[in-house]
Amino acid sequence: MTDFAAIDFETANSEPSSVCAVGVVIVRNGEVVDSFYSLIQPEPNYYNYLCSRVHGITRSTTDDAPLFPEVWAKIEPKIQGLPLVAHNKAFDESCLKAVMRCYGMDYPDYIFYCTLRVSRRVFPYLKSHKLPIVALQCGYDLKNHHHALADAEACAAIALEIL
Repeated sequence: MTDFAAIDFETANSEPSSVCAVGVVIVRNGEVVDSFYSLIQPEPNYYNYLCSRVHGITRSTTDDAPLFPEVWAKIEPKIQGLPLVAHNKAFDESCLKAVMRCYGMDYPDYIFYCTLRVSRRVFPYLKSHKLPIVALQCGYDLKNHHHALADAEACAAIALEIL
């Protein structure tokens, strides 16, 4: 696969619609050609301690952030016609569907590929298939895990290697 958009969401709480950050990396002809990152005011707008501890984002971080529809209006033209790739697609796809439903937006049936699932087949000997471990196996050193753009960059590197 040489043309795709790697995507990663971070959430504020256990609700899948509570996306508080998104990272997107656009790959065309096997090369990264664009990237996008934004904080987002989550819906519902509260943070649980465990989520904030993982990614470091708090309510004060996103108080002035745009709402999801404004952010998605910037992403949508970049990813038009591209399949989406995520490491644990079940999570990221559920977030995207939930937040679009929350705002009454149409979900255009994106094709989603999962680097986590494929990595389990390609690297059955790994003790863990977490993003940093699989990324390192593919030659990419993920330095800022749980930052949405850094995770999307790692996912793109994995996808270029194994999809």
